[in-house]
Amino acid sequence: MTRRPNPPVKSWRTPVTSKPAQICVAAIGPPHARRSSIGQPMSRINKSVPFWRREQFTPFLLLMPAILILLLVVLLPLLFSLYTSFTGYRLIRPDSLYNWVGFRNYERIFTNANFWYAFGRTVLFLTIALNLEFLFGLGIALLINKITWGQRTLRTIMMFPMMFSPILVGYQFKFIFNDNIGILNNALQALGLSDGAIPWLVDKQLAMFSIIFAEVWMSTSIFAILLLAGLFAMPRDPLEAAKVDGCNPWQVFRHITLPFLMPFAFIAMTIRSLDVARAYDIVDVMTGGGPAGRTELLWTLIARVGYDNSRMGQANAMAYVSILLSIAFTYYFFRKLIAARKYMGGAD
Repeated sequence: MTRRPNPPVKSWRTPVTSKPAQICVAAIGPPHARRSSIGQPMSRINKSVPFWRREQFTPFLLLMPAILILLLVVLLPLLFSLYTSFTGYRLIRPDSLYNWVGFRNYERIFTNANFWYAFGRTVLFLTIALNLEFLFGLGIALLINKITWGQRTLRTIMMFPMMFSPILVGYQFKFIFNDNIGILNNALQALGLSDGAIPWLVDKQLAMFSIIFAEVWMSTSIFAILLLAGLFAMPRDPLEAAKVDGCNPWQVFRHITLPFLMPFAFIAMTIRSLDVARAYDIVDVMTGGGPAGRTELLWTLIARVGYDNSRMGQANAMAYVSILLSIAFTYYFFRKLIAARKYMGGAD
């Protein structure tokens, strides 16, 4: 008996033709030689698509609203103020906007004694405020780091002062240091520590002390938060090794804890130096630059010259010179930050 041959089995796969392969091969190659499935060059199709719909322009289109806002809100006012610093522009005379005076406003600044007195007071104010904020912030951070119960609640309470606006803080301390109805004077007299009212905001030394006190109260929490973050990130192995070697708590703090926290401290000082150098709200509310200009800082002087005296061109020139103070302190603390990171073995 002869066996009949088995019928051929039909394959379930679709036979592959050579046309797709030709299309794929045609799409491989340099851009000018590529062809689409319809046989047209790819470069010709890309040229027909508008540039704003091409894929490489998508990031620019997404960033365009932010760029336009920065141009309108930041860059254009800066350019306008720079232009007016070379003019004799006065608010009460709009036609003086086109009165070009060159460097005359800057020459007057360098011969203006009131400007340099305000400049020196600003540097003194900034130096004292930053150092006190660092010391108090470091102490608060070390105390909270030692607490094991209620630490989150204390961290939240610690942030309350920085949530208030400078104007509100200024009015708050203006009421506290008031000569007649101030809480501080009433408390001192009730306790028998003072026979009469102390002129906190009238005396030239006490007025500057009152402003510094308000500034330190409002901004110490910034140092405390950043230094506390540094304490949380600090490794425990060096501390335990130092204790095993017999180091006392002061030696551990001086040679291990403090050097590790200094980069965080310099970051806080960089941020705060920009704020303190532009201090205006608290000073204007509490003393208005008085008494007799003894508490007038750079930005209160600039506001008085620009708005009270209507000499906006000279005020803008003062503002651009005062920017040098902010740049100098920022550069100084940035160099200190790099040095502290190198000391701890960090990156350059």
